Amino acid sequence: MKLATANGTANTGTREPSGGPFVIATAFAALFSVVGLALYGLPLYYDFMVREFGWSRSMVTSGNAISKLVVGPLFGFAAGWIVDRFGPRRLMMAGILMAGGALVGLGLTSAAWTFYFFYFFNALGYVCGGPLPCQVLVSRWFDRTRGKAMGIAYLGIGIGGAAVPLLSHWLTDLFGWRGSLQAVGVLIVLIALPMAFFVREAPPEGGGRSAALSGQRNSRDPDRIALRTILRTPAFYLLALGSMCSIAAVGGTNQHLKLFLSLDRGYSQGDAAQVISLVLAVSIAGRLLMGWLADRMPRKRVMLIIYLLVAGAIPLLLVRTSTWSMYAFAVIFGLGLGGEYLIIPLMAGELFGIGVLGRVMGIVLTADGVAEATAPWLVGSFRDRFGSYDTGFLVLVGAALVGAAAIALLPQRKPPVASP
Repeated sequence: MKLATANGTANTGTREPSGGPFVIATAFAALFSVVGLALYGLPLYYDFMVREFGWSRSMVTSGNAISKLVVGPLFGFAAGWIVDRFGPRRLMMAGILMAGGALVGLGLTSAAWTFYFFYFFNALGYVCGGPLPCQVLVSRWFDRTRGKAMGIAYLGIGIGGAAVPLLSHWLTDLFGWRGSLQAVGVLIVLIALPMAFFVREAPPEGGGRSAALSGQRNSRDPDRIALRTILRTPAFYLLALGSMCSIAAVGGTNQHLKLFLSLDRGYSQGDAAQVISLVLAVSIAGRLLMGWLADRMPRKRVMLIIYLLVAGAIPLLLVRTSTWSMYAFAVIFGLGLGGEYLIIPLMAGELFGIGVLGRVMGIVLTADGVAEATAPWLVGSFRDRFGSYDTGFLVLVGAALVGAAAIALLPQRKPPVASP
């Protein structure tokens, strides 16, 4: 028997598979490590590189930009195809090893070419071991509680991101910034790799959901037809544009927050770590809240709320006369950040189904990677040219508003595409 949910999707009345908690824990560990520790941890060391190597802000953020511009188009769609055909487990393991090894290498670097070399593997580790395989893994195991399951898994990003500023500060005091960066890289592998090794890629055979997923994976032609049809629908491009713009706003802000606080506002290392940690701590509540809302109201509306929170928070960084604005920014931006990466696969699954979710998200995440790569570099270039972050931050606000407008134009109901 099928039951209609508040967001218009159909659910079965059956219970979720019994192995689901371990699947959530595995996705949590991977996101905690590859995104929380690696993605949010690396910008914490940019100011040390600026001081020690004499590099500009655009230089230290260009590693993220160039590596993602290379890795995204070359490997993003391929990674989505691999996940749909062979499952997320092996890809996730490879990504975890690359992400951890990249941080160890960056802790040893002192030349520009090695900086870019290891940043390339950091970006590849994110594509292979981060949100893409975790989204597909959770979507395969969960149906009627997918929003809640995804929200719990994505808590890994918030907890890892909230912990890494304090962890990085503590390790830097003990071992210096190089030893600290290498220690974080080792932790990534130790935390995430064992669970990824033991996780099952799909529910046990025999259940209705398992059989449906098996049929989707083994039927090649319908998947290809559905994907081609999806690529001809305006909804796909609106979703891609909306996510690109909002990811650009989030990435451009995150990559420069430590530089902005420590070098422009004169915050100490400890005070800057506290503000950044507060942002990521609030994002934990944001993930729970947005995951809960996504199971109870139209996901388009939830997505709009998230994007408007991001757009409304960034202008608070331009207020220079009081300290309250920084904490208001941390709360509002943290809530939006919490739902940012979580809502995209949920919206894609609602619009197009999970039969081709890996390939759809492979394309969307590739586009998001381009936006996340270029926005910090652009903001850094504006800062180097004009001497302040005002222009760059206003550009990020505009990007977030364009993203919200694109999501507002999405159809209220699932567009007519060929289902696998």
